[in-house]
Amino acid sequence: MVSAIVCGAGGRMGGRIITLLTKVEGIALKGAVERPGHPLIGKDIGEALGLGPLNVSVVDDLSKALDAGDVVIDFTHIDSALRHIEMTMAAGKAIVVGTTGFTEEDMAKARKWAANGCCLIAPNMSVGVNLLFKLAYDVAKILGEDFEIEILEAHHNQKKDAPSGTAMKLGRQVAAALGRDLDAVGVYGRKGMVGARTKEEIGMQVIRGGDIVGEHTVFFIGTGERIELTHRAMSRDNFARGAIRAALWLVNQPNGLYDMQDVLGLKEK
Repeated sequence: MVSAIVCGAGGRMGGRIITLLTKVEGIALKGAVERPGHPLIGKDIGEALGLGPLNVSVVDDLSKALDAGDVVIDFTHIDSALRHIEMTMAAGKAIVVGTTGFTEEDMAKARKWAANGCCLIAPNMSVGVNLLFKLAYDVAKILGEDFEIEILEAHHNQKKDAPSGTAMKLGRQVAAALGRDLDAVGVYGRKGMVGARTKEEIGMQVIRGGDIVGEHTVFFIGTGERIELTHRAMSRDNFARGAIRAALWLVNQPNGLYDMQDVLGLKEK
């Protein structure tokens, strides 16, 4: 039986992960963490979520729960997620991180820490989205330079980062397939006299509004034809199920840094 700790237990994603985790065989909740001062601190997380008693009280620091778990599932914020990765790796355990906003410097730190434990970082835990990453790479590779690429993403009005981590990952996938550097060719929105579109640029457009869970489309636009790859998330449960699947997989892996492509066997060889 795998023992799990959920950081961000009182949030929308944390709550769904805990709710679904109680229905999955082979894994059990042994810890729940929230930020200091959160109203759920000290309360039974099961009762707080309407699940009935789970005998797991919410604590205000991962260090107070870490000994009880084999794997941490983290959907918090970038600063706390980095702290949790460092702490979990120092303990030689496993952590699944769905937080977005990691820089290359952050990833380098995680990779170094992961010499002592198992760390999985993914901008999107959905199985369907991770298949989209693979398809976007393959289509870009096949179509080559003859098609121009634009990426459109849409999320709810409370999302703080833009473009989404998923959109950025899609951009990196198609850029890699074409031998380009997204930092050099990415164009984020257009306004005014920007001039004609260059052949190499990869456009990124953002929509925010209402309660959109998450939508991503990659456009491959050629002369006289267009290919669109789209993923629409109708529920956050997709991400929660993916995170639990990743946690069950990760605890059996050698030390190192992983992503959902590894979990699903989709990574380029």
